[in-house]
Amino acid sequence: MKRVIATVNAPKAIGPYSQAIEAGNLIFVSGQLPVDPATGKVADDITSQTEQSLKNVKAILEEAGYTLDNVVKCTCYLSSMDDFKAMNEVYARYFTKDFPARAAFAVQKLPMGVLVEIEAIAAK
Repeated sequence: MKRVIATVNAPKAIGPYSQAIEAGNLIFVSGQLPVDPATGKVADDITSQTEQSLKNVKAILEEAGYTLDNVVKCTCYLSSMDDFKAMNEVYARYFTKDFPARAAFAVQKLPMGVLVEIEAIAAK
């Protein structure tokens, strides 16, 4: 059985998908763009964008009763690998121990022209 997770503390989906789906003891958080849910705006730099994407992931997890400590896997999509170091520095402030598995790679283009998108899988 699956449960749709939605919160006003993260941006609404921009397509036919859910912010997250909980199935059993797992939650699958859709890729989070760095959109501020209060203003709908996106910052210009990779540091601020990574911060906002992770805030959005965290808000969705919290809506479902999870925390970042429950995250077992993240995927980070970057518009340029030149931003990897800066993204990683922000990421390390959110995941400080028992790091989740992760993939990070560059893609040709991300929605809304953003620099980063982050998705996560968490388990209870």
